[in-house]
Amino acid sequence: MVAKTSGPQLEQRIQCIKFIIFCLNAIIWMMPYREHFISSLCLHQYESDNHIIVFIRVTNIKLLGSSMFGLCMWLRLDPNFQEWVSFLEIYEFYIGIYILLAASIFIVVITFIGCGVALMEHILGLYIYAGLQLFSYVLGLVGTAILLDYSTYDSKIQPLIRRSMTALINNYQDPKATYILQLIQESIGCCGADGPMDYLTLKKPLPTECRNTVTGNAFFYGCVEEISWFLEGRSGWLAGLALALCMLHIIITALTLTLVRAIKKEERYITFKR
Repeated sequence: MVAKTSGPQLEQRIQCIKFIIFCLNAIIWMMPYREHFISSLCLHQYESDNHIIVFIRVTNIKLLGSSMFGLCMWLRLDPNFQEWVSFLEIYEFYIGIYILLAASIFIVVITFIGCGVALMEHILGLYIYAGLQLFSYVLGLVGTAILLDYSTYDSKIQPLIRRSMTALINNYQDPKATYILQLIQESIGCCGADGPMDYLTLKKPLPTECRNTVTGNAFFYGCVEEISWFLEGRSGWLAGLALALCMLHIIITALTLTLVRAIKKEERYITFKR
């Protein structure tokens, strides 16, 4: 009795796993275009010759992988942000962005591969797809770790900012250095690298942009802390999106390997039945 029902049960499990893999790939692809919500999603499932073809109709959506790509491009190409990075010479901030940018392109490509090998039930292709998912997971983790290591408070970016701010204060008589200091300190509301004492330590006059325009008091916080918080606010969204994708990579890998086991069991059942 068990042998008679194991075949259909295996087939149902295979179809179920394939359907879930398709849906997760769709989640990786999909992202809202403007209002940041999915306006409509219709799934139609058809079964033919042990294959499930999932037609996904999405209105007014954008790809999730492309969302990470777009966010990386925005952080890299924003002219105002580029100016700040150039002034402070903190190009290390871009390292993690470059890695996540490559990861986002890779994700878009392997999603096509996953749908194809799942439809064909190609065991070797499924193993390769699982390996690519794990590679994407590692790439996403590495990119996120490097990004946060050069963009958060008390990270490696702070000594770089402190070095640049100290050099600008030392060259305060230079018009370019004066302009950069004025732009940074007025925009963020900070003073010196670690506070107003930096000017006194370096025997430089305290500039007017270091003072609050209302009270006339010098800003308490230095630009190292303020800029670190500013960078952390921008990189946090990208890091969160990358980690969410990493979680999906692990889930899809587990489902892919489960699908391989189910297909092998089905093949053994068919051989035994013959």
